[in-house]
Amino acid sequence: MNRMVLSAQLVERGAVRYTPAGLPACDFGLKHESQVTEAGTPRKVSLEMRAVVIGDLAQRLMKLEIGSTGTFAGFLTHQRNGRGTVLHVTEFE
Repeated sequence: MNRMVLSAQLVERGAVRYTPAGLPACDFGLKHESQVTEAGTPRKVSLEMRAVVIGDLAQRLMKLEIGSTGTFAGFLTHQRNGRGTVLHVTEFE
């Protein structure tokens, strides 16, 4: 199974572009900070992640203000250039 759910802050957002199929798409950046327990010990977690949203959700994402926080869910895959990982968001609130 390839599903990720992340509470995060929207830290950057590109302009709407269109896929070869004509669907709107938007690349953006997310930042997550939390504390988790690992092996019985509390640990601070901080990460920044590249993300993309395609279709009707791209229009919704464009309405979010930079700095907004939310819950983003989707699947992970490699970036177009093959370097790194990107979250393809299929739902957010």
